[in-house]
Amino acid sequence: MDRLWTIIRKEFYHIFRDYRTLAIIVVLPTFLLILLGYGVSGESKDIAIAVADFSKTDESRRYLEYFTANDQFEIRYDVLSEDEILGLLDREVVSAGILIPQDFGKNLATGQPTVAQFYVNGSDPSEAQTTNLKLETIAQVATQQILTEQLSRSASAAGLSNIQLPVTTYTKTLYNPDGKDKLYMIPGLTAMVLQVQALLLTALAIVREREQGTMEQLVVTPIRSWELVLGKILPYLAVGVFNTIATLLVAIYLFDIVIQGSFWLLVGLSTIFTLGSLGMGVLISNISRTQMQAMYLAVGIVLIPAIILSGLMFSREGMPWITYWFGEMLPITHFLVIIRGIMVKGTGFAFLWPSIRALIILSLIYFTASVATFKKRL
Repeated sequence: MDRLWTIIRKEFYHIFRDYRTLAIIVVLPTFLLILLGYGVSGESKDIAIAVADFSKTDESRRYLEYFTANDQFEIRYDVLSEDEILGLLDREVVSAGILIPQDFGKNLATGQPTVAQFYVNGSDPSEAQTTNLKLETIAQVATQQILTEQLSRSASAAGLSNIQLPVTTYTKTLYNPDGKDKLYMIPGLTAMVLQVQALLLTALAIVREREQGTMEQLVVTPIRSWELVLGKILPYLAVGVFNTIATLLVAIYLFDIVIQGSFWLLVGLSTIFTLGSLGMGVLISNISRTQMQAMYLAVGIVLIPAIILSGLMFSREGMPWITYWFGEMLPITHFLVIIRGIMVKGTGFAFLWPSIRALIILSLIYFTASVATFKKRL
């Protein structure tokens, strides 16, 4: 135990002696969460559109009001031709356009079918899909309302009572009824920030000793491999727990995220996740000979796959089995299920047990592997 405590004190000394590095370690996670939390919200509101209304009737104006009734679209330009809409789209001044034909109002008044032309800038497929979906959804609602009014007028003319559509549907959205993207993104960003810091801090730990020549002092000591590895991990684990609490407080008080489940359960499971990430970092450090090698391995083997294969940004459903199981070997894959379950759904320990079990097993595997691959030699 004395040998272990000596390594822990030595590592804490390395952390605290450089105040600039200490500031980066403590401040950077919360800074990244704030920066990315505001920058990667994914919300698209007040989408700029141009409108060419050739009808200029009450019907066409009422139809356009459906698109501006909420904060989804904003009519920035009222133009006089299709060419003007296309010109604004070419210059990316607007993201979409609506053209109302001249006979739009007359056809609606007489019960005749009519059309409305939508234009969407497709240079960004993701944004184009979102914009098109919103346009089509609002158009369907408007069409349904117009149809109901036409049927009611026809029924009144025939001496019948007002009629309604035969089926009315209501949707109840669970967990995130307001559709706030931050409620989904902030937990994922929190997990990713903790992963990056824990991995990079320890990925350079052992290899730094070799490059600085201090490994010679450790070789001649009676300290065991597991004591050295654990001694290097525990100080950074304490830093990781501090940063976990700090980032969660930022999520609560800055982004107005309400943690539906247990705050301290989340902190405890985050500690297990951080331990697994630190073990991965030490493992990478053990098999590297230079800090540059360790950095490339950490980024190429863990961080990039963690962004793509863990479920952070893309659904894991339908992935080829090779990439799916590679993602299963990453602790962040299981931690994302845990942190989103606790923060968004308020899920308890029992329902999260499969992910918790996988996280514990991976943490033990990476710590054991980091001990097994460490050799007290230069």
